[in-house]
Amino acid sequence: MWRGVVRPYLRRMTALDVRNLHKRYGEHVAVDDVSFTVEEGEIFGVIGPNGAGKTTTVESIAGLRTPDSGSISVLGFDPVRDRAEVRELLGVQLQESGFPDAIKVAEALELHGSFYRDPADWRELMELLDLGDKRDTQYKALSGGQKQRLSIALALVGNPRVAILDELTTGLDPQARRDTWSLIERVRDTGVTILLVTHFMDEAERLSDRIAVIDGGRVAAVDTPAGLIARSSAVQQVRFRVSRPLDKRVLTELPDVTGVEISDGRWLVTGRGQLLSSVAGALARAQVVAEDLRVDRRNLDDAFVAFTGRAPEYRNLSERRGER
Repeated sequence: MWRGVVRPYLRRMTALDVRNLHKRYGEHVAVDDVSFTVEEGEIFGVIGPNGAGKTTTVESIAGLRTPDSGSISVLGFDPVRDRAEVRELLGVQLQESGFPDAIKVAEALELHGSFYRDPADWRELMELLDLGDKRDTQYKALSGGQKQRLSIALALVGNPRVAILDELTTGLDPQARRDTWSLIERVRDTGVTILLVTHFMDEAERLSDRIAVIDGGRVAAVDTPAGLIARSSAVQQVRFRVSRPLDKRVLTELPDVTGVEISDGRWLVTGRGQLLSSVAGALARAQVVAEDLRVDRRNLDDAFVAFTGRAPEYRNLSERRGER
């Protein structure tokens, strides 16, 4: 049976513990002292530029590569020393999965389920991932989104407690991406801890409870999406028009305000801390209504640039396609 939501753990434990991970390929250091922990039940995102060390890190966690030094624990087991145990606890969906064109969805799931001691009911997984009507469809006839859902199903068919999902929505159209996001949240709700590697900032911000930014083989920051955004810049901006004349000093004298500009009747207030609350309070006391109010909100793109010095390869699907 698929475990579903009934995982009665008495206490939350650390699902993944990566400490001082180091991996070199010849003269190239791919991973240099990477450390982070993932708690059970989290969706933990990993973002960073190409070549930052993300893939080497997750492949080491999965036991596909042996680190030169450092330690990895998957629910208390070492991926190299305790390979058999980790194989039962960890499901992996990699960037590219090669399946025979003629294999059918049900055949692939039944075959992969046979590799595990306590597999999930692959029929239930087909329904969970909206593949029930594709049971007898060959792999080559599946759409991109259906292939991704099958790949996720195969990562879950061993009834893992932790799943690694690597670039799971690359190549999908906007609706398929959103459907996949909802699916991942449903999987997490069943109790599966998820390590999500992605280039898409909107995806990481939407799904992740916490995120590790990896750059140059090192962890540049670990925090919640909101925490990373806040740490990347404390500067805030509020734009509006006023309903009646206003003395500029009403705002410039506020402690959270660092600058006030007025152009063509539009006010731009820059500051820190509780800027919006401070400005709104001052306007209310002056009996002025802020019209066409806009708050320039920082997002994960800004945090990515702040911590890596580079723009994300793909902020979202439209940018990946070159759309504006």
